[in-house]
Amino acid sequence: MALPPIWSYLAAMPAQIDPFQAISVSRLAHQLKAEGRSIVHMEFGQPSTGAPAAAIAAAHQVLDTDGMGYWESPALRARIARYYRDNYGVEVEPERVILTCGASPALVLALISSFDPGDRVALARPGYVAYRNTLKALHMQPVEIACGAESRFQLTAAHLEALDPAPAGVIVASPANPTGTIIPKEELAAIAEVCRRRGIRIVSDEIYHGLSYVEPAHSMLEFAPDALIVNSFSKYFSMVGWRLGWLLAPKDHVHRARAYVGNLYLTAPSLSQHAALAAMDARDELEGHVEVYRRNRALLLEALPKLGLADIAPPDGAFYIYANIGHLTDDSLSFCKQLLSETGVATAPGVDFDPVGGGRYIRLSFAVSTPEIEEALRRLTPWFAARMADASA
Repeated sequence: MALPPIWSYLAAMPAQIDPFQAISVSRLAHQLKAEGRSIVHMEFGQPSTGAPAAAIAAAHQVLDTDGMGYWESPALRARIARYYRDNYGVEVEPERVILTCGASPALVLALISSFDPGDRVALARPGYVAYRNTLKALHMQPVEIACGAESRFQLTAAHLEALDPAPAGVIVASPANPTGTIIPKEELAAIAEVCRRRGIRIVSDEIYHGLSYVEPAHSMLEFAPDALIVNSFSKYFSMVGWRLGWLLAPKDHVHRARAYVGNLYLTAPSLSQHAALAAMDARDELEGHVEVYRRNRALLLEALPKLGLADIAPPDGAFYIYANIGHLTDDSLSFCKQLLSETGVATAPGVDFDPVGGGRYIRLSFAVSTPEIEEALRRLTPWFAARMADASA
């Protein structure tokens, strides 16, 4: 008996995904730390700060008074809905907010509830490694679009207009990982118009919203009311280990998405939901974190060209600098491991974010403390001076 077309497709294309190489760098960093080495962790995009004080206090109170269980907080969903009204001027019904165990499950939920195996989904290259690999794991086809300095390493409406045939969907990220670039308001509107006309469903990853240094980031929801929005408490809200995110789904999509989330994940952690509700009103403390990142960004932008790293993506937001090291190597993974072993500074190899040209880039996260940035620069300055001398010899 012949297999149905979709199963024939799956049988012919087993999921093959690449490792997240920054994890191997981090593993080496922790090994060196266990051996007594001093390590500056700039390989991952995680704040060095913990959850806001109000969030921790709320968690302590709940631990003492509530046995907890499978639960989705109506109050938190309503507060997230208000966040969209206050920040973007968009009215959102709380029932459209689906709480998840971090942004990664929200991304899986967005993709698996919107597309079928074999569907083509466009994304920028360079881009977050898990976009490409999650699509592959779900037996969807990533359509990577090479985005260079001419488009500020971002997708544009022209890129999507040129795709033939049109993909079923597109993943947009602004601010982006690894570059930190923000898509201007006018370009987001143009992307939304092309997608509306060509029937391309938008998944917008907005986990770095709140972390902007040049201009505010706009939500795709302002221009495409039917977009699926992924967000998280890990970045701006500084709650990485609490594993809490959300998917904002179109009203006619909520029932389907909830059917998936109930079967795949049950509910997000109850304790994290209580804490997150308090975190959303800890604005002064959170903005203090942003000011630290702003100082760190300024220090790196001043220092990196002096190290020979003058060709970088514009870090408008998030907390990354994506730097060209092509004059020193085309093997960024080996470069990062050598850099770590010899200086104790951990960075992420560009090959994670761009399997074609990423061997000539590294990503540095400035989500650490300012003293750590200063210490990293003290170590990097002589190391890069020696590499530059060797390259010019």
